[in-house]
Amino acid sequence: MGGVTLLDAVVVGSGPNGLAAAVTLARAGLGVRVLEAQPTIGGGARTLPVPELGGDLLFDLCSAVHPMAWASPFFRAFDLPAHGVELVAPEVAYAQPLGGDRAGIAWRDLARTADGLGADGDAWRDLIRPLAESWRQVTALALGDKRTVRGMLEGVRDHGAHASETWGLASLVRPGLRFGAALLEQGGPRWERRFLTEEAKALLTGVAAHAITPLPSYAGAGTALLLAALAHADGGWAVPVGGSQAITDALVRDLRAHGGTVETGRPVDAWRDLPPARAVLFDTTPTTVLRVLGDRIRAPRRAALRRFRYGNAAAKVDFVLSGPVPWAAPDVGRASTVHVGGTRAEMVIAEDAVAHGVHPDHPMVLLSDPGVADPGRVRGATRPLWTYAHVPAGSTHDLTEAVTRQIERFAPGFRDVVVGARCIPADQMQRHNQNYPGGDISAGAASMWQMIARPTLAPDPYQVAEGVYLCSASTPPGPGVHGMGGWHAARRALVREFDVRHVPGLAPG
Repeated sequence: MGGVTLLDAVVVGSGPNGLAAAVTLARAGLGVRVLEAQPTIGGGARTLPVPELGGDLLFDLCSAVHPMAWASPFFRAFDLPAHGVELVAPEVAYAQPLGGDRAGIAWRDLARTADGLGADGDAWRDLIRPLAESWRQVTALALGDKRTVRGMLEGVRDHGAHASETWGLASLVRPGLRFGAALLEQGGPRWERRFLTEEAKALLTGVAAHAITPLPSYAGAGTALLLAALAHADGGWAVPVGGSQAITDALVRDLRAHGGTVETGRPVDAWRDLPPARAVLFDTTPTTVLRVLGDRIRAPRRAALRRFRYGNAAAKVDFVLSGPVPWAAPDVGRASTVHVGGTRAEMVIAEDAVAHGVHPDHPMVLLSDPGVADPGRVRGATRPLWTYAHVPAGSTHDLTEAVTRQIERFAPGFRDVVVGARCIPADQMQRHNQNYPGGDISAGAASMWQMIARPTLAPDPYQVAEGVYLCSASTPPGPGVHGMGGWHAARRALVREFDVRHVPGLAPG
């Protein structure tokens, strides 16, 4: 090699999936280097000061609330609390204000949630309780590789080991059938049959809207059912103390402890930008892989990757407040996560408008108030408020006023507590994270087809060329801070490139 050191593996991108892959490879005894284009590490799991807002408060750049940080097989094996990450969950997992003192409230306690839904209490129990009680199996199914029985059993085995249980494929059958039946009901025209009250309808629809798709949809229903079940499960909708960066920092500490390195300010735009390595894993979109690899990818796979579709977008608005949000329904203020979209009908109209390239009058807004669960995020009289609104892909609109107006509908006097605000329009999101083309924070459209055939329908969704793997949210299981794309890809690389067939443990020690 003429004096050039050959690395075992290079990981392009330091998001949760890239770091999960790097940690897995480093723990197998390999030499690993992570290259990150941005000056800071973490991709969609970063927490940073915002100079435009004074710089005293820290804001999560993208992800803020983390049910998957305790529930995914990768993070359960990694054991974030043992790595020094404190996950705290408020007594209200999420809330959906409806105007006046009306709101849907998803308490951590499922029985309390159902009691608050009145006439729909039994319907909520019937739909959500079986999924919440079997959350380990449901999560393993949802976060599998979407291709193989092995990919499902990986998650089952690792969940079972953590829980001191012995599981097999049969353990997935009943939870899988329940989840499938609920998915068919809530993803299609029958979704209107179950609930009578606006509170219950909106409470589930607001979670489905995380998928940024027209509603109802099967992708939205899958998102809603999994996250609603986790809201009532062991860890709830957890917030990492100090912000999402705490998860990133724990992964980086572990990587470095096992000999891995991270280089920031290292964009990879062409093959020549990569140091020589036996394996390269891309925590990027397919577009980046195509640009870097070019004809190193076989023509049929190149064509398939070019057909990968990106979805609609989010515009981020951060606020500095002088006090808590003055919600008209007081219990909403107990939630760190609030879906500010109004009724089910209003959310359907808003998401349909976005899908047709129109900015809705009342946008779907997701709001995180981290100070509710983590009082340390409050500084004296000021506190951070994180929001984003769904908009058409590539939108250039500053959504500050639209988001302010939408929150004010359900929290009269909100404007009076706003000290400052900063918007990142959708078309600027990619400047902060290249995996968000046009503001698509899911790194690919969340249609049901693309949740299965992601990024293509190839038997192996991760390997794109000899020694080259894709491991981002553009691969199964899709978006979210769960580390599973990186873990699945790293396992395949260990076997194929290094003949390492024993998956290394991830727990500290």
